[in-house]
Amino acid sequence: MKIAILGTRGIPNHYGGFEQITEKLSIGLVEKGHEVFVYNSHKHPYKRSTWKGVHIIHCYDAEHRLKTVGQFVYDFNCIMDARRRGFDVILFMGYTSSSIWHPFFPKQSIIISNMDGLEWKRTKYSKPVQTFLKYAERLAVKHSHFHIADSVGIQDYLTRKYKIHPQYISYGASLYQEEKENILQELGLTRHDYYLLMARMEPENNIEMILQGFAETNSNKKFVVIGNMANSYGKQLIKKFRGDQRIYFVGALFDQNAVHTIRKSALLYFHGHSVGGTNPSLLEAMASKALIAAHDNPFNKAILEKDALYFTSAEDVKKLIEASLPETIKQRMIGSNYEKILLQHNCETIVHQYETFICNCFEKLSNEKVIYNRRYAFK
Repeated sequence: MKIAILGTRGIPNHYGGFEQITEKLSIGLVEKGHEVFVYNSHKHPYKRSTWKGVHIIHCYDAEHRLKTVGQFVYDFNCIMDARRRGFDVILFMGYTSSSIWHPFFPKQSIIISNMDGLEWKRTKYSKPVQTFLKYAERLAVKHSHFHIADSVGIQDYLTRKYKIHPQYISYGASLYQEEKENILQELGLTRHDYYLLMARMEPENNIEMILQGFAETNSNKKFVVIGNMANSYGKQLIKKFRGDQRIYFVGALFDQNAVHTIRKSALLYFHGHSVGGTNPSLLEAMASKALIAAHDNPFNKAILEKDALYFTSAEDVKKLIEASLPETIKQRMIGSNYEKILLQHNCETIVHQYETFICNCFEKLSNEKVIYNRRYAFK
């Protein structure tokens, strides 16, 4: 089939979760014989028209000039371009700045939306923006032919709220990852002698809570933070914790081998995400065999179950760092989480689930169109 993926800043991944899954998914679908097109922001550093067999379509992105409003311009440009290409299926990764353009969705294409997390719960958004995001969510539900939820929690919410039946498909992590030699030495780190956090700088990821808990300890170890610190929240964190020489802000890092090595070598990996469904960085940490401390919420617990340490406050983080956990318990947690990746959350399985669902959607809607046309001809 001819499949388009919209809603991300593009591939290869230089941003976040949706870009990560789009990267893996698009390559996987190409390997299965499909023709796949991914829309990239014109500001994306990769400028070529193909990448590992995937067609790349560059569209003008006004975010650098108009900030959030620019995302709507970018999605509109992508949708208008898609109208003339005759895609069998269009897969939207998220809906926040695309669902309002539903009158322009290509009529000949099957529209599938990955419904993302509960975006309207994010405290970084003002009340009017949260109200709009609820509206955008309703539009995505109404104007998509089919829906995907990346966690059981999101699936349950959408079923209760809208009486629809979204397909649950999690994210996947790479099973076979290589380590990058000398990356620890380059960063001045010692194996199993530092704590780690990797996330986008957003309040819902509880980064301030985690760093505050660490700052209140007497630990002589480093705390490494990986993520783009350029936004206002990131700058606020740097300002607040710059006096603590133990906290090391690395910035964004997209070399997957380097990230894998840093995750695998951490004493404890902190995952503070609290809004939305399954987060790719959590699965990647599990695949890297990291010991995980996670924010205590249904989304994280649905994946980690009993195989993690949990926190809900800075005081909890402080206690986790000061506690001494038996090595046998650590290895049990690490091994159990890795087994979940092997059996449930690996990229090969996720690509297969996406392909099966997309093909089923195409077949179902195609059959409905045939039946409708036959009835119309009979009349």
